[in-house]
Amino acid sequence: MSESIRCLHMNHINAVVEGLDDVDHFRDLYGAQLILDLPEFQSCLITIGTVIFELFLPQDYLLNARFGPHYVGLEYQVPDTGDARGAVQARGIRILGDIGVAFHTHPADTCGVAVEIYHRNFHTEGPPNGYLEPIKPVDYWRDEHPLGFTGLTRYSVAVSDAEAATKFFQDFMNATILYEAPRPAVGARAVGLALADTVAEILTPTEDGVLQRYLARYGDGIRSTVLAVRDLQQAQAYFTDRGITLQPGDAPDTLAIAPEDNCGLLFEFSESASSV
Repeated sequence: MSESIRCLHMNHINAVVEGLDDVDHFRDLYGAQLILDLPEFQSCLITIGTVIFELFLPQDYLLNARFGPHYVGLEYQVPDTGDARGAVQARGIRILGDIGVAFHTHPADTCGVAVEIYHRNFHTEGPPNGYLEPIKPVDYWRDEHPLGFTGLTRYSVAVSDAEAATKFFQDFMNATILYEAPRPAVGARAVGLALADTVAEILTPTEDGVLQRYLARYGDGIRSTVLAVRDLQQAQAYFTDRGITLQPGDAPDTLAIAPEDNCGLLFEFSESASSV
């Protein structure tokens, strides 16, 4: 039995938000499409710039209030869910939720990230019963939407031990190292990993700074989604027109919308999309 999984495609990023008003925020500010309502899971799927997010809206927010809105994890497509489940069990990784066709790993065992595993591609196949409306193509987001989205640059994962996290992603999820770079704006160092058709950036603190304080507050886990846009100045003007001032992002080539302006979630913007 293999103790690793072969990721083919990232289906969506998962996050907890406070309620339906937050869904409206993403629709109003970004033109997000609501493509699927999943009341049985207290969640819905939206897409921004072709990136799919599953937003969880717990009925009893008291259970999440101390942590607040946050990224839960992400879902990757694999060739066979059963084989992936066997790999997870062979490594002694706990399964937090299992509905048969898909399952979530326990984030405490997987670098603070609940890795969801499923065998279908949400972008080309969709869920078995289809979407409420077709996902708009990248041409629309790039050429017609005023923010000029071009896709996903990367997502970042904050960890206290970069070496252990990098080894985990390499050994368990078959990631490969793309780059290493300093992130002085947040007092950190980055390791970029090619993982299926995405880039996962591992961030670890090098000094007492923004990232160190983030880890003290939240612990290991997904910190940010970095969305690709055609032109950063165009994106900055878009937000300025809406009364929002972007700030420097974690990397030198990014701008970010503050979590307090974005329902508690950190979004960054970069002119380069992932080429993985």
